[in-house]
Amino acid sequence: MNVSVSQLPGIGQKISLKTAEDSMLVVIVHHTGKRELYFFDDVDGDEADFAMDLTPDETRELGAQLLGATYQPVNANQLKMFKKQIVIDYITLSPKSSVAYQTIEESEVRNKTGTTIIGIVQGDEMIAIPEADRKLEPGDVLMAIGKKDQIAMLEALCKGEE
Repeated sequence: MNVSVSQLPGIGQKISLKTAEDSMLVVIVHHTGKRELYFFDDVDGDEADFAMDLTPDETRELGAQLLGATYQPVNANQLKMFKKQIVIDYITLSPKSSVAYQTIEESEVRNKTGTTIIGIVQGDEMIAIPEADRKLEPGDVLMAIGKKDQIAMLEALCKGEE
């Protein structure tokens, strides 16, 4: 980003911010505290595509938001790594499974496999974030989240291969 500052005699200061995408944001700060904000889609444009006036308080709030005062985005590389580690899968519960006919709590699925059941499809009923006292029935489709190896353990448990 290319930033240039120039004095406007009798008015205040002009700050121009040119982006790598050839757009430009111009802020005029008046001696009175008033700020004018102009956006040019094209750096060489004669007329602003967007303009607005800001009070000093509005300007401070905008600056705080741009600095991340209330929200910090997640690092994209960290998010990609996280997404590679976490799996959400749908697993059908077999009648041979030792957890069939037990509640989620009784089954100890979380302790045995490390996965978390985040949903159940029981016939026509869909249960999001089921309670611990929800009974697991053969034929239920469990929506679970965990690491790849944890999901594999849950799959084996649900097939009765534990």
